Amino acid sequence: MSTFRVDGARALVTGASRGIGRAVARALAEAGADVALSARTGDALKETASLVQDQGRTAVLVPGDLADTARAAHVVDQAAHALGGLDIVVHNAGVLPMEEDGSPVVLPLQESFQRDWDSVLHVNLGATAAVCRAAHPHLAASPRASLVLMSSVAGVVGAPRMEAYAASKAAQISLVRSLATGWARQGIRVNALCPGWTRTDMTAFAYGSGPLSDWLMGHVPLGRWAEVTDVAAATLYLASPASAYLTGHALVLDGGMSVPDGGLAGTPKPPSPFVAPAPAPVPAPSPHAGPLAAADAAR
Repeated sequence: MSTFRVDGARALVTGASRGIGRAVARALAEAGADVALSARTGDALKETASLVQDQGRTAVLVPGDLADTARAAHVVDQAAHALGGLDIVVHNAGVLPMEEDGSPVVLPLQESFQRDWDSVLHVNLGATAAVCRAAHPHLAASPRASLVLMSSVAGVVGAPRMEAYAASKAAQISLVRSLATGWARQGIRVNALCPGWTRTDMTAFAYGSGPLSDWLMGHVPLGRWAEVTDVAAATLYLASPASAYLTGHALVLDGGMSVPDGGLAGTPKPPSPFVAPAPAPVPAPSPHAGPLAAADAAR
């Protein structure tokens, strides 16, 4: 089990103020890493910092809005300076287009706006490239470098009504493959993690609705939502020596949802909440039946 330890490692986790990012930071600290924590504001990171410190590890706050790509590079450099280098970078920050009330915009592409597409691609792909670019020299100086991009199962399956998000996550997987091959001889491993439906603030609109949640879980062979601890454990594997021979891989953590026909694994599907139920077909009367038989068929 010692191969799952990252004792003394210097890690940066973006999007660390809540949900998956917070769970990942805590897992890395439990496994022995000191952790630089990034989110839009420092106040949002205080609870995560306490969790890291409770494990006896150092927590460094490096707030910054990654939508500003120049700021993204500053966050990475600041984290490396504070920790004396970087061995692990987990880029978890990402967005969906949001309504004013904080709920995600879930619309077909033809009904969505270009501004929503642009904002999602700018953060989920543009900021990812900026973080990777800035992290490269620090990781190249490490003898145990691991870069993990938090992608999504939406990047490997069809995701109607979430086209911008899905395209950005698929692009992250492509970037992982290119960087893994380009950086391998410098000792930098690069992998993606692709969680399925995970219980976070971003998905509260879905798991908080019984019919919608039931419908979504009807397509997951394991039949349940992932918890952030499930994602954190898989991230720790990718960051640790336990995966020392793994690079350029997109690890799909989705309860079997993306397995071809996996969602048809003998589990009846609840009706879709997006489609009105079709009226029951009326059987045609037999051409050899009389009027009473035709009336019975109509009933």
